[in-house]
Amino acid sequence: MAEYKLNTPLTDQDIAQLKAGDVVFLTGTIYSARDAAHKKLVDLLDAGKELPFDLKGAAIYYVGPSPAPPGRPIGAAGPTTSYRMDSYAPRLYSLGLKATIGKGKRDAPTRQAMQDYTAVYFGATGGAGALLSNSIVESNVIAFDELGPEAIREMKVEDFPLLVINDSHGGELYAVPDRKAAGIE
Repeated sequence: MAEYKLNTPLTDQDIAQLKAGDVVFLTGTIYSARDAAHKKLVDLLDAGKELPFDLKGAAIYYVGPSPAPPGRPIGAAGPTTSYRMDSYAPRLYSLGLKATIGKGKRDAPTRQAMQDYTAVYFGATGGAGALLSNSIVESNVIAFDELGPEAIREMKVEDFPLLVINDSHGGELYAVPDRKAAGIE
């Protein structure tokens, strides 16, 4: 297990060095998007329209944060289950998306797309939404405001703590039940 500090936008070189089990502290801009927002993004692509943010080098966090308390940019911001975005992820990876962030396993086509397009899947700690929100220093809705908590947000993060679950080489942390074999003990 290695530890990295990375900044967005992410590059192929950033992603290629990562292995399942590595710890990453991410700084820069990430975007929130869940099921409904992903459908709208794909609908825009199908219609030949521009997306509300550039996918090249981007990271999408599967989150629907709670309302921001006074003086905070965001409320609790824990990850949602990622497999619900698997029908959309390969296409987004093919257009330059470099990272997705969530919890749970990914399907085979999504894992293959990470290898094909040098992308990665990061796990964020489920159940720790309030703690994770401390790394989000700014949050603004940039698209699909009508979706409420599932609107797309542009979020500035500082040292956002992540674990590499699926790397761009076919490695998968969840596929190795032996923590020692995964290099994390």
